[in-house]
Amino acid sequence: MNLNEVYHSKKVLITGGLGFIGSNLAHKLVKLGADVTLVDSLLPDHGGNLYNIQGIEKSVNLTIGDIRDVEVINRLVKEQDCIFNLAGQVLHVDSMKYPFTDLDINCRGQLTILEACRTNNPGVKIIFAGTRQSYGKPDYLPLDEEHPLRPVDINGIHKMAAERYHLLYHTVYGLRTSSIRLTNTYGPRQLMKHNRGGFVGWFIRQAIDGEKIDIFEGSQLRDFTFIDDAVDAFLLCGVSDKTDGQVFNLGGEKPYTLLEFVELLLRLCQSGSFRTVTFPAERKRIDIGSVYSNCDRIKHSLGWLPKTHLETGLTQTVNYFRQNKAHYW
Repeated sequence: MNLNEVYHSKKVLITGGLGFIGSNLAHKLVKLGADVTLVDSLLPDHGGNLYNIQGIEKSVNLTIGDIRDVEVINRLVKEQDCIFNLAGQVLHVDSMKYPFTDLDINCRGQLTILEACRTNNPGVKIIFAGTRQSYGKPDYLPLDEEHPLRPVDINGIHKMAAERYHLLYHTVYGLRTSSIRLTNTYGPRQLMKHNRGGFVGWFIRQAIDGEKIDIFEGSQLRDFTFIDDAVDAFLLCGVSDKTDGQVFNLGGEKPYTLLEFVELLLRLCQSGSFRTVTFPAERKRIDIGSVYSNCDRIKHSLGWLPKTHLETGLTQTVNYFRQNKAHYW
């Protein structure tokens, strides 16, 4: 599929467009010739960063606004061909401390978008950023899309509900919705300011700074999706009718233990160290153990494969943040 032909002059809205995945999608879509609109609330600590669109800031339409604002969203969804719906609260520990905020953003905010599309643009294609966290603690590995959904934290429950809203609006109203369940996505432009957004970015920051990394369970397995591979999956999903009403797992080329991940990272950075420590109680309660995904459905449906080896992706990520550290630390 020639994405240059498919996306050229397409009107595309990205919610959470100043965040990690949204901004990387924006950069790629600008290269493809799309007419790109971004909306982002720039809530503190949520990953939105104006520097993420450096170099394309004059090539996109930017609205600083909240997905819970009905007036703003009603206006933005009109005449769009495709919406990459990436806005949301993704901090798992925060969701346990502030559950009503998480509910408001991840449920009411998503219903605001879906209702706006149903009313103002029922033919638009909508791709939602779901999460592997919706599965909870695995019954078996690798996880496929048929695995029961049993989230272990508030954020996982609300993200699962938001995904179900999207599927329901497809079933009942015919909206062209689909969901991509992300897992440990990493790369340039990700959130690095604190450790509440997941261990990957924080470990990268600590290694770059030469700090000691604390590993809670070094033998746990994870797979990792480089941002370029995730962007490719969203773009393919956005132009396929076969994805309507469907959910898809993403993942990496193979699972790694956390110890393997950290040892590779420290070797690439040539700085830092690690130690194995006891799980903090607040994190242990919502830990899910080893988990990695089966991506056969998206491979068979769209021909998507993770192309980026972990070492290659980490090398690009480390180099990016070393060059742009002042804008992310």
